[in-house]
Amino acid sequence: MSTKTDGSVGDVTKEDRRERLRDLPPSAKLVAKVLQVEGTMSLEEVAEESLLPDRTARYALNRLTDADVVSVRHDPYDARRRLYTLAD
Repeated sequence: MSTKTDGSVGDVTKEDRRERLRDLPPSAKLVAKVLQVEGTMSLEEVAEESLLPDRTARYALNRLTDADVVSVRHDPYDARRRLYTLAD
């Protein structure tokens, strides 16, 4: 979700997401694409699917989260595990 200029909250459009991704590293762009294709995933699943080392996948997910491209929530079945999905 993004904040509009009038202070209301709205959905992130494809153009907003593309603009936010523009200055991020290639690993973050790859992870965003993996999440777009596969849907909600854990860090381990992202690393496996993207063929990135865990550390690089974690860095990419942190950058995507900071840029409000990805949202994070705890797994309802395992509170230690986080699930990542593209922000709407």
